[in-house]
Amino acid sequence: MEYRCVATSVAGFVQQLAVAYITNGYYFYVAGQIPVHKDPAKTDQKILAQYDIAVSKWARARRKREGRANLHYLRYGRWYVIIATHGVHPFFAAEASRLRDIRRQSLSFMGYSISCRRARGGGAHHASVRIARGRFAELKARFEMAAPHLSVEELCSAFRSLQFEPYAPVRAQFCRLLRAVNRRRKTGGLEAVPATALRLHRAPVQPFAGEDREEAFVRSLLEEATDLSE
Repeated sequence: MEYRCVATSVAGFVQQLAVAYITNGYYFYVAGQIPVHKDPAKTDQKILAQYDIAVSKWARARRKREGRANLHYLRYGRWYVIIATHGVHPFFAAEASRLRDIRRQSLSFMGYSISCRRARGGGAHHASVRIARGRFAELKARFEMAAPHLSVEELCSAFRSLQFEPYAPVRAQFCRLLRAVNRRRKTGGLEAVPATALRLHRAPVQPFAGEDREEAFVRSLLEEATDLSE
């Protein structure tokens, strides 16, 4: 089966990385951008071959039993990440100077901050997707500035136009934005913006082009059952 690694959207890249990889124990990563003078497709093939990534699920299961690491490679445009599980693999020595642990250092991508956190009370680790701190601060400042000057309908449209997928931490950030807007509007005696302005349901997407309908259906079921929590 062909190994798919090129995401066709930002939402697909984030979903594949967080839901399919991080949630399943892929914690160690390197990330970067392919230089403009290099062919991304050739770079894909070089990386897949160098680290023997494009293997079957049975080969991955065997490697895991033997204490060897498994790797995945994912790219959107010229931006890529290689991510690995615990275990033995030449990848760790080759990328030692750039290697990061997603549980300790979040990955920034297109305004998102993607990390892995332990559940409250010391439970298992889970993926966490939120709007990056700097990007959220910019959004909050813009919405607070606009709050007294735009109509409820215009503000509802602005909220609905936010391109971030509403994972649980993102939903919490959306609610913070709404509260900030309504505090400003209350000060001016203006009508509050209703919570219905917020997009709070995440619809699973097909991360890769050419994914057949059966695969998409199975993927959507898995993702519906694995909504990422705070």
